[in-house]
Amino acid sequence: MNLNFLQLIDILGTFAFAISGAFSAMEKKLDPFGVLVMAFVTAIGGGTLRDMLIGDLPVSWLRNETATIVIFVSSVSAMFFAGFLKRLPITLFVFDALGLGLFTIYGIEKGIQLHFTAGICIALGTITACFGGVIRDVLLNNVPLLFRKEIYALACVVGGLIYYAFKGLNFDPDISKILCILIIVAIRIIAVKFRLSLPLFYIQNKKS
Repeated sequence: MNLNFLQLIDILGTFAFAISGAFSAMEKKLDPFGVLVMAFVTAIGGGTLRDMLIGDLPVSWLRNETATIVIFVSSVSAMFFAGFLKRLPITLFVFDALGLGLFTIYGIEKGIQLHFTAGICIALGTITACFGGVIRDVLLNNVPLLFRKEIYALACVVGGLIYYAFKGLNFDPDISKILCILIIVAIRIIAVKFRLSLPLFYIQNKKS
């Protein structure tokens, strides 16, 4: 049950980030091949980096064709239904927030299976959730969301801490996963809606 549920989280996260990557590419008016590439790197970028860091090689998407199929179907669907989905102004944001929550928990669980400490597991969850988007934004010549003032990675960290709190209270593991995914998504939505952000520290240029 637990393993199957984790696989479901992985598939849903892959789907959400593939859609997010495809929409980002279409906003930049890339051709269909470019859309597929952006969907692919957004969906597997963070997981690839995570697997390389923990030595889980070959990386997961090379051992499981399901991810490739999900990404292909998601990106093609996004292209076919782009006209309809573009009428929904928050489409890209919602899919990105969902992917953030889903992949955070999946990355944390990968670390737990290898008996890493809580801090390392939360870091792995954050890497899994955020770095596909970093690669996407860099390739599209955008400042990555991770490096802007918006609350992004912090949502992953808070969700991870709450997940460990639930584990300490012996909550049902699957219910804990669902709740923490929803919490991460909610933090991201609330932060954007109310324009919550981390403080900025920068050097102001002096006028000559």
